[in-house]
Amino acid sequence: MAAHDLTGSQRDRRVQVVLVVEGIANVVVLLVKVAVGISTGSIAILGDALHSLADVANNAVGYFIVRASERPADEDHPYGHRKFVTIAVFVLATTLAVLAVELVLGAVRDVSHEVGSTAAELLVMLGVLTVNVSISVWEFLEGERLDSDILRADARHTFADALTTVAVIVGWQVASLGYPWVDRVTAVIVAAIVAWFALGLFRRVLPVLVDEAALDASEVANVVRTVPGVRDVKRIRSRSMGSGVSADLVILVEPTLALDQAHEICDAVEATLEERFGAADVTVHVEPDRAGQRAT
Repeated sequence: MAAHDLTGSQRDRRVQVVLVVEGIANVVVLLVKVAVGISTGSIAILGDALHSLADVANNAVGYFIVRASERPADEDHPYGHRKFVTIAVFVLATTLAVLAVELVLGAVRDVSHEVGSTAAELLVMLGVLTVNVSISVWEFLEGERLDSDILRADARHTFADALTTVAVIVGWQVASLGYPWVDRVTAVIVAAIVAWFALGLFRRVLPVLVDEAALDASEVANVVRTVPGVRDVKRIRSRSMGSGVSADLVILVEPTLALDQAHEICDAVEATLEERFGAADVTVHVEPDRAGQRAT
């Protein structure tokens, strides 16, 4: 079932289910990494376990924020609570950026102690990698199906953690053969990929958080002027609410129009903006076109 076939509450509940399933998988991955890290004496694997701990924390934060975003608009939040989801995506993007820095710092450190490696331990870590990739792909597909920014963002985070695991496995194996520089080079490459993911998320959420215009004002004005009864448009403002677009505008109409006629024009403008631009929250202020009246 696609996102447009679900109500907002149904979609949020499905998002929560995905976050819970992923959270359980991340807890298992975390415990396995800790066990292998202790068994092999690999600081890199133990560090990777910390990344999995961050994944578990992000799942928990995402779950509770999605629950908060379900709440309807109230006196303190007249536009609803959907921007909590945008904030969650921002937090995940920040975590990715921090992870990239951590990887670079780890790459320049010289780990002088010896680490061990057995075939069984390698197979376990490859299994962990398979779980991470599978979970991230599944979560991203669910995010696309449910049109959920928080699932898409968290899927990227999980995939970045999988890339970190790849670097850790390679570095762990090569380090055991006496070539520690390969581990550092791989870590820097992974850090660049993680930073790129973080940049993409920041580009997605920052316009929402700073109330950047969500619609082209000139295009909206041209469309609104085609609505019968609208003489002109004085002001257009728009912003993203995290899961939709809010817009307010001032239209000029014939000064002698009755109140009910002006109201009908406003309804027509709202319907037009919803149809053409997907604006879910539209406020239309009506003013008499005195200039047009004098010109006639």
